[in-house]
Amino acid sequence: MARQIVIMGSGETSPTMVTPHQQIIATLKGNPNPVLNVLDTPFGFQENADLLTAKITEYFANSVGAKVGTVSLKDSSPSGDQLGIAVNSIRNSDWLFAGPGSPSYALKVWKNLGITPSFDEILSRGALVFASAGALAVGSFTIPIYEIYRVGHEPYWLDGLNLLERHTGMRASIIPHFDNTEGANHDTRYCYMGERRLQILEKLLPDDNFIIGVDEHTGVSFDLDLRIAKVFGRGQMTIRHHGQSWIVKNGQTATFEEIVSHANSKISNGPSINKLKVDPAQIENLLASGEISKAVASILNLDELDRNAETRAVVHSLVSKLGTIAASPQVDLNLVIAPFVAVLLQLRDAARLSERWADADAIRDWLLEMKITITDSKTETTWKMDI
Repeated sequence: MARQIVIMGSGETSPTMVTPHQQIIATLKGNPNPVLNVLDTPFGFQENADLLTAKITEYFANSVGAKVGTVSLKDSSPSGDQLGIAVNSIRNSDWLFAGPGSPSYALKVWKNLGITPSFDEILSRGALVFASAGALAVGSFTIPIYEIYRVGHEPYWLDGLNLLERHTGMRASIIPHFDNTEGANHDTRYCYMGERRLQILEKLLPDDNFIIGVDEHTGVSFDLDLRIAKVFGRGQMTIRHHGQSWIVKNGQTATFEEIVSHANSKISNGPSINKLKVDPAQIENLLASGEISKAVASILNLDELDRNAETRAVVHSLVSKLGTIAASPQVDLNLVIAPFVAVLLQLRDAARLSERWADADAIRDWLLEMKITITDSKTETTWKMDI
């Protein structure tokens, strides 16, 4: 199965990209049933977000001939079970697509929810296909297009997901819509920035950071195993560093080493890929083998070790898996859930005795999210699961 980051400059759901999409998905056939998902975050703020998702899935079904699922993370405040389901879906994906919208909005949501390690997990075996707004987020730094072009802010960069450096060693920022001409009477090249603003932005970048420009209706596949970038579609890829450009035309390839050499940069060792102190795969193996009590203890240990956004996302993912197991008619519900609930109720009792009411309420709310209702009496606390 090919591991690759695919960047599309625009036209991600146009006839131009039908064949490239088919070819990318075909590289996943090492898995006879690859999991294909569309992520809605970049346009999640729009009132018609669900309609856009439906149009994208319809395009893949009718034009590409691929049945894709959907992962919904429209904002930074999903419920615990919603977050768990979404993170599970991302982590289980062999191919994940994210497209148009706002790059700054997508970055805010993904970072607040700690999603980046889940993208890394996909790239350990499969493909990320990010287009337009999604493409902007992949690099080390990201241009907030709406804020600069629509609102009038002075040019500046946001920290990106840095997936490209993490997996290729190239310190680069992605600019889609590189050859845009919508302005007619003003320069809208370089994703609506134009030459003047792009020069300002370049001066703000570290010296070893360069720009990868991808034309409209054009894509670049970065093969992480062969370490080759291949350009497809109607346009070209531009490697730009402080005004100096090197072009790779459609149908051509370039090695990662060639790219950085033309950018007066070099391959970095890359920032370390986010790794949690407890391997989620080990906990999933415990769940799969029926060692529920050990799995629950590990989940709680994972949460205690590192209370950051990435850990929260994985904890909710694993708890969601636990809930899925509990819903199976082949599993004794009490055997699966009881150890988990017992530990949480002990923690809640300890919080109440210490008058840490906020902690006690948080545990109660978490149980309610899992559809577990607790009842306090003078002598004991009982629980039941609503299924």
